[in-house]
Amino acid sequence: MTRMVTSLSALLLSVILLISGNAFLMTLLGIRLSIESVSPDVIGWVLVCYSVGFVLGTLYVYHIIKRVGHIRAFAILAAIAAVTALLYPMAVSMLFWALLRAVSGFTFAGVLLIIESWFSSRASNSNRAALFAVYQVVFFLSIAGGQLIVNVGDPSGFLPFSLAAILLTLALIPLSLTRMEAPAAGKARRISFFTLARESFSGVAGSLVCGALIGGFYALGPVYATLVGLDVAKTSVFMFSAIIAATLLAWPLGIICDRFDRRRVMFWVALLASLAAVAVALFGAGNLWQLMLLTGVFIGLSSTIYPISVAITNDRMESTRIVAASATLLLSYGIGSVIGPVVMAELISLVGPEGLFMGSAGFLIILAIVTSLRINYTDDIAVEDQEHYVPAMPDSSAVLAELDPRNTEFQESPESGELNEKTG
Repeated sequence: MTRMVTSLSALLLSVILLISGNAFLMTLLGIRLSIESVSPDVIGWVLVCYSVGFVLGTLYVYHIIKRVGHIRAFAILAAIAAVTALLYPMAVSMLFWALLRAVSGFTFAGVLLIIESWFSSRASNSNRAALFAVYQVVFFLSIAGGQLIVNVGDPSGFLPFSLAAILLTLALIPLSLTRMEAPAAGKARRISFFTLARESFSGVAGSLVCGALIGGFYALGPVYATLVGLDVAKTSVFMFSAIIAATLLAWPLGIICDRFDRRRVMFWVALLASLAAVAVALFGAGNLWQLMLLTGVFIGLSSTIYPISVAITNDRMESTRIVAASATLLLSYGIGSVIGPVVMAELISLVGPEGLFMGSAGFLIILAIVTSLRINYTDDIAVEDQEHYVPAMPDSSAVLAELDPRNTEFQESPESGELNEKTG
């Protein structure tokens, strides 16, 4: 295990720099737009462009990689991401910032795809579960750490944007220096959105709602914090605590998912998360610790909806279709992350900052109703026949699905020194 992590240290360092820099920039932009007194509905439209760009990136970045190779593609995309970070404070124009957010989303989808392709190329049947877990821990901790960097410098100045650009640029160095052979350019596999919905409507609905919730919170959480009177330091701690809660609740919910019917688990998760969201809207703004606790419960539960959706879908899929199904679920999540910030921003404009959490509660109640109807009108899968639950990251690319321990179609890389294997 230690030897494996050491051999991938360059990749892991690039992941830490990229994800922390991107997470820091996302929170910084929400705070800066609030400081500029931009209306919440406009903020929602600006920041949602990141999700639009990310979805487009997952669909089309393969063409760039196929044309110039992984290393050149990574250098190009990371450099563009760094440049966009520097451009924000040069002209505070909403149209200009919306364009920059779309470009950032596209480039970030690309660099994640490239890094995860390298991880996949280093995996074997003996280490891929451990590799999957290491990547997840690094991913979540990097997002959480990125929130704390917001305390460095005045958000209304140039310094924080320069720091974000520095982190994104530094991510170029470890991967550029690695001596590992670049993986072969793969081809994206995806099941039709409507085909997957017919086979696992609960999974698709859960992915879409989770995208709306997490996309809305990442984009507008800093705006909410500013509107209720939190300063920059408290806002960064508020965002940090929510992400840590999501990390901590992933494993206990996984144990529950392996012991009970997953659609019923998703029903109760949606219901409890909606209650937590209502509690934040009604009581959260009065006290920071109370706000952090309630928001932590809300985000912690909400963030588990995506991996539960993946597990529900995989229970109904042949093992050879897991990667293709994961790609479609990621697309569903991306669509939700476009819808969520726009809807939440409009609600904030109409009813105030609590609109963020009232809107989230509405999405969750809809999911609970849909899941309940599916439970009543479709057959359950016996618990002993369920696939093993694996926490999944919706903010990642579909390439990581190849490392999912449930994927028996996994093919070992020749670099691992073992024979290729394919089951299905």
